[in-house]
Amino acid sequence: MSITELKSRTCASYGFVTTHKTRWSDNDQYGHVNNSIYQHYFDTIINTYLIKYCGLNPLTSSTIGLAVATSCQYFRPLAFPQDIILGLRVNKLGRSSVVYEVAVFAAESPGDGPAAVGNFTHVFVDNKTRKPIPLGLELRSGLDRLYIGDGGLLNRGKL
Repeated sequence: MSITELKSRTCASYGFVTTHKTRWSDNDQYGHVNNSIYQHYFDTIINTYLIKYCGLNPLTSSTIGLAVATSCQYFRPLAFPQDIILGLRVNKLGRSSVVYEVAVFAAESPGDGPAAVGNFTHVFVDNKTRKPIPLGLELRSGLDRLYIGDGGLLNRGKL
């Protein structure tokens, strides 16, 4: 995926979109959201979606997702007290893994494009053995609603 393509993402590029508030503690000494905090944002929208739409309960489910890879491209700074919009889609859906794409937009100017776009890979494992297992029907069905297929967001309703 080219930087130009990532910068051209809009909220409509994502099947699940939610708002989030930055916190004072998100800022670093340079007065903007610290790069590491974006991983918190990614984790928040992904787990919100998994809990609400995929039947996952991290404390009691027999299947859990373990993060095995993350990356992020930063395009413009954000800072407390900005509100942000998080967008989520699935770029790759495997037998036991999923690659998500998450975008972070400034809520007051989402038309300016994303402030950052990242990838986050989960491998789903048995909660006890930590061995990879195939995605269950409810989990796969929920993730499939966000799957972009061959490069373009499928024509499914927004959540």
